[in-house]
Amino acid sequence: MFIRTELEYFFGAIRFFTRLPVPAWVGHSSEALERSSRYFPAVGLIVGGIAALVFFLTSFVWPKTLAVLASMAITLYVTGAFHEDGWSDMVDGFGGGWGKSQILAIMKDSRIGSFGAVALVMLMLAKFCALVEIDLLLIPAALIAGHAFSRLCATTLLRALDYVRDEGKSKPLATRIGRGELAFAALTALLPLLLLPLRQAVIGVLFAVLATLWLARLFKRQIGGYTGDCLGATQQLSEVAFYCGMLCRFS
Repeated sequence: MFIRTELEYFFGAIRFFTRLPVPAWVGHSSEALERSSRYFPAVGLIVGGIAALVFFLTSFVWPKTLAVLASMAITLYVTGAFHEDGWSDMVDGFGGGWGKSQILAIMKDSRIGSFGAVALVMLMLAKFCALVEIDLLLIPAALIAGHAFSRLCATTLLRALDYVRDEGKSKPLATRIGRGELAFAALTALLPLLLLPLRQAVIGVLFAVLATLWLARLFKRQIGGYTGDCLGATQQLSEVAFYCGMLCRFS
């Protein structure tokens, strides 16, 4: 019974954050979604693993640049650009809003504004350029580690901040994650770092943590907490920061 319950939490996280199929017996439960937060980095392992596989296969027939582009494209397809949408909405809200209510209203608008459009293009360009510059043999491991650790970064907001909307798609995730659940998520996210050279892994983690702390401070100051878009934005920026950290010359 315990294993079935945990599998339901795990598959619930997969269904919420990706387009991947899950077993038919997995039900729709707000309680299960609340308890699924420990598996967010595990979802990152799956998404990153798919990206790594696509890069590995396409690198045999295409140059490095196209293989990287293919790996990015598959993650957009698998996740439905879920986190990228959060990033653009967050930048629109914080870029165009003057107060909490206006920021939240702009983020809730499904239309993308100029701030969000520019930020999304710059983010994807930065991710592409960073991945292209990483050593060819390390890119698959970097993709797996980057996707997993960036989702841990987003998960930490569930512990550190309050959810600021009365309703919303991410409302079931608003329960503050427990220490044990966060520790499990951290262990899941840290394991793939062993696939990378120690110094590059450490500096990549440092950059991702700094990006997360900066965003968390921004969210706390401007709106008093986080929304679902803030979680997506944190995942995206910390992922790019991780890749950029790996490329530092002193790494």
